[in-house]
Amino acid sequence: MSKTVNPRQSSFSTGPRMPWWRVPMVWLVLSGPAVVVVAGVVTAWIAIQGADTVLTAESEKLAERPALQGRNHSATGEAPPVR
Repeated sequence: MSKTVNPRQSSFSTGPRMPWWRVPMVWLVLSGPAVVVVAGVVTAWIAIQGADTVLTAESEKLAERPALQGRNHSATGEAPPVR
């Protein structure tokens, strides 16, 4: 006796149905966004933990003084003033 094939039935539904969590493709699709969320949280944690300290205007002027003197010296050829 031959088995008749229903033309409306697709070839993918011939076997027993599995629950969604046993289908490997579901885990492949869900793992992409999950990895991105975890990477975002880790990146935010690293950014918060390694934040630089806030500099004031006075500390910026003191830190830039040698660079400005060196730049002026190379541009004019004159020695920076000695203090």
